[in-house]
Amino acid sequence: MVKLNKIYTRTGDDGTTGLVDGSRCPKHSARIAAMGLVDEANSAIGLAICALADASHKALLTRVQNDLFDLGADLATPAQNDDFTPSDMVLRIVPQQARWLEGQIDALNERLEPLTSFVLPGGSEAAARIHVARATTRAAERAMVQLAAEVPVNPAALAYINRLSDLLFVLARVANDDGRTDVKWVPGQNR
Repeated sequence: MVKLNKIYTRTGDDGTTGLVDGSRCPKHSARIAAMGLVDEANSAIGLAICALADASHKALLTRVQNDLFDLGADLATPAQNDDFTPSDMVLRIVPQQARWLEGQIDALNERLEPLTSFVLPGGSEAAARIHVARATTRAAERAMVQLAAEVPVNPAALAYINRLSDLLFVLARVANDDGRTDVKWVPGQNR
């Protein structure tokens, strides 16, 4: 159980932040950049939830927000000997979480006509906010891949963040009246 009585600790005033294992890490590191972008994606999803009318879609994204906190904890816990096994003391993303996203993507996508063009990130306010969350999620994924080039990163976490942007794309189409009000890209329209 997390208990935060005091919000500021002053321990980060030297430009470092504490990780779950007790080590300190520079705030400009690839690890902290990845964690920060996961937090930004989570915040963008929170904003998208505010624009959704469908309670089941709100619940879906609220579950995702909780998973993103799990993902942040995973990234904040350096692996010992490339071991990404979760335990009572080590929170890790597990493959089941990405598989759940895949099931949600498949269920939502059944409602949609196949795409005949790329879509612009817009349409309804809810769809536009979801597209912002999707783009931010892609940035988090790129940061996580950059981190993985430097240190071991949980493969299940990488799969999760990749599937999440796919889910957000499909959900944005659903928010655009099941794709009927998607704004289609017209290549070279303004030449």
